[in-house]
Amino acid sequence: MMDKSNRHDKFIQFREEYPFFVYESYDYTYSDRGLDIRFHFNLSDRFHFYPTINIPPKTFFIPEEQIRELLPNLVFHLGMIELISYWKAACSPQVIIRPHRLSPEQLSWWKKIWFNGLGEFFYLNSITTDIEQFMKMEVDSSDELLSVACDLAPQIIIPVGGGKDSIVTMEVLCKSHKVTPLILNPRGASVHSVFMAGFAYGEMIGISRKIDPTLLELNDKGFLNGHTPFSALLAFLTILAAIISGKRSIALSNESSANESTIPGLPINHQYSKTFEFEQDFRSYVKEFICPDIDYFSFLRPLNEIQIASLFVLYPNYFTVFRSCNKGSKSDSWCGSCPKCLFTFIILAPFLKRNQLIEIFQKDLLDDIALKPIFDQLIGKTPEKPFECVGTISEVNATLQVVVKQYNNNPLPALLEYYTNSPVHQFTNSPIHQFTSFLQTWDPQNFLPPELETLLKGALDG
Repeated sequence: MMDKSNRHDKFIQFREEYPFFVYESYDYTYSDRGLDIRFHFNLSDRFHFYPTINIPPKTFFIPEEQIRELLPNLVFHLGMIELISYWKAACSPQVIIRPHRLSPEQLSWWKKIWFNGLGEFFYLNSITTDIEQFMKMEVDSSDELLSVACDLAPQIIIPVGGGKDSIVTMEVLCKSHKVTPLILNPRGASVHSVFMAGFAYGEMIGISRKIDPTLLELNDKGFLNGHTPFSALLAFLTILAAIISGKRSIALSNESSANESTIPGLPINHQYSKTFEFEQDFRSYVKEFICPDIDYFSFLRPLNEIQIASLFVLYPNYFTVFRSCNKGSKSDSWCGSCPKCLFTFIILAPFLKRNQLIEIFQKDLLDDIALKPIFDQLIGKTPEKPFECVGTISEVNATLQVVVKQYNNNPLPALLEYYTNSPVHQFTNSPIHQFTSFLQTWDPQNFLPPELETLLKGALDG
């Protein structure tokens, strides 16, 4: 998470120095060595980027001749979302798409995804712009790609990141459905979670994504940097994986809590590409312009973070392997000092004993007064939430209310003692913030097939 800074002058300067950004081309090879993809992006004829994607082969992958019509469309669209990471370095006012034609409807869709997905980037860099002015996208090709039907098996791909949410999705769906875990840039927690669920290496799809080092060099030189819609990239990767493996469904693990803005009252959401709005837009786009037979949905969309935590604690085997900390991802550890760590500690606290939490996180995070600034953001005492994937302010307060009561007038950890003297604590005594109401909630805005809705409700009922 980057700090807020004023880089609007740099935004103006870079746009003048680098007036255009071109999606030049893509190429791929699909063989018994898997799928290798390379893109070519061009920043005003000054810098060229060649990011790559590799999907190692699996015995269940579909032969190329059966999906030859679909592959160019899938790879092209993956490039459309990948190039955001490179465009943002200079925010060129003109974006030129050369590989294929996009209709005005498609161009409008992409502008929305870019603008909303970069909301945090614009905010933290203090960049003032709007959806009409931030860039103009045009096509330099008459080669049109069409949506193509595909015969897919009624099986489910589950992206696994190593956190509690995807673990719950895996465990609930594995009981009655044929599922295939998918991991982007496999690391300790994600791989260990898949193995803990009983899958062998040959049963999972691993994807390697490599950023062009030239972009990292530009970051070091002071070009613009910040958050991009990672989950949108994952969305396009999963439909590619679904097609080459012949599987119809993709079950994400995004919950209803992701819909809350990071800054109350403003349409800026760190988790935009995890929202129901994005899910709805993406489903429609894929069916109309790529493949009508793919079913992309979030299995946990009807639930909130409290309900997911209540399900996760039913699987104690994962306590030693799951990780939700971005800062500690490289070392496969909990850093114990970031918003993700503190939020995860809080949301699990009503369901686990203190010694269990300390065993997971190596300390009592609620007794660390140094985390007070993050704590204030989580409880809604500051103008903005952390720019991380955390639950809603109401969920955090409802959870803390319960945790305070569980101490039964015994000495409280430092942050809970601070909380009981906070005006926020008094405010959250209203029934709307009561913990039990969250446990009984079901968000009707979801795309779960009826049989999976029944399955998830059954898991909640125990």
